Amino acid sequence: MPLKKEKKPLLCFDDKGIYCEPAGVYLDPWKPVDKAIITHGHADHSRWGHKQYITHHTNVPIIKHRLGEIEVSGKEYGETFTINNVKFSLFPAGHIIGSSQVRVEHKGEVWVFSGDYKTEDDGISVPFEPVKCHAFITECTFGLPAFKWLPQVQVMNDINSWWQQNQSEGKNSILFGYSLGKAQRLLKFLDTSIGSIFTHGAIENMTEVVRPFADLPETTRITRETKKEEIKGGVVLAPPSAHGSTWIRKMVPFETGMASGWMAFRGARRRRAVDGGFVLSDHSDWQGLLSSIKATGCERVICTHGYSEIFSRFLNENGYDARTAETQYEGELAEMNPKSEDKDEDN
Repeated sequence: MPLKKEKKPLLCFDDKGIYCEPAGVYLDPWKPVDKAIITHGHADHSRWGHKQYITHHTNVPIIKHRLGEIEVSGKEYGETFTINNVKFSLFPAGHIIGSSQVRVEHKGEVWVFSGDYKTEDDGISVPFEPVKCHAFITECTFGLPAFKWLPQVQVMNDINSWWQQNQSEGKNSILFGYSLGKAQRLLKFLDTSIGSIFTHGAIENMTEVVRPFADLPETTRITRETKKEEIKGGVVLAPPSAHGSTWIRKMVPFETGMASGWMAFRGARRRRAVDGGFVLSDHSDWQGLLSSIKATGCERVICTHGYSEIFSRFLNENGYDARTAETQYEGELAEMNPKSEDKDEDN
């Protein structure tokens, strides 16, 4: 007897991205397609060249800022929209402002593509919301048991203490983080009673886009006209790509710090040549990934970028039908190759 043909998955991975064949729609494709549903504004998930973009309405101005004039429509969280009898809806991912998970339903089958996500409420993006499904596509950026995040309030207290200490020693503080997401999260909780907050052009440009959706402290853009004396005792938010550039000379004397999940690795601070390392990630840690998957009630898990092989093996050993899939998403690895993320910089 011939083998019974296995049913084709609702979401498949091909050379362009994650494809929903019944709808003719891609999710976060990495090559140009006709119709793309975009989870969030980071460069590895929202690429240029698609004919039509669909995303959360908060993400619309973000991707327009990054990609220019595009055809894009915005949706609310929980709003159902149907394409070729396939039902789609977006749910909060808690990753950065405007980030979403994509729920896909067709003929009684439900899949969820999480994009990038974190479970801690960061006080700036809409908190992650588990969505019940049969199959869940998860990132694994920090899919190792060694990754366990401290509460954000504790990390921000450490950052503010670092700033205050530098100030008492007559030094400026330069804090590196992504221009989208990480920078605004840091900005939100910097203690303005210590001093003034200054920004690199790339971060100021993105923060101007995000301000309508977040209550953020006042910042001052550093320009060629900014005098060294004006910055004295302040904290400067800059993208990782500014490290080692001529732009940074204006801040002498200074201490440098980086906020990243990778700072949990021994030696990461030395490799990045920064004075201070603060473990703050916009991705879930090991327990966050596991608790999120459990909350979905799913049976099948597809593990993408990060420690996918190790993580999927663990899931299989614990009763899930798990496998890996190759993508072109970078997760927080872009912080180790910062030029890939900060494409909208100016001096």
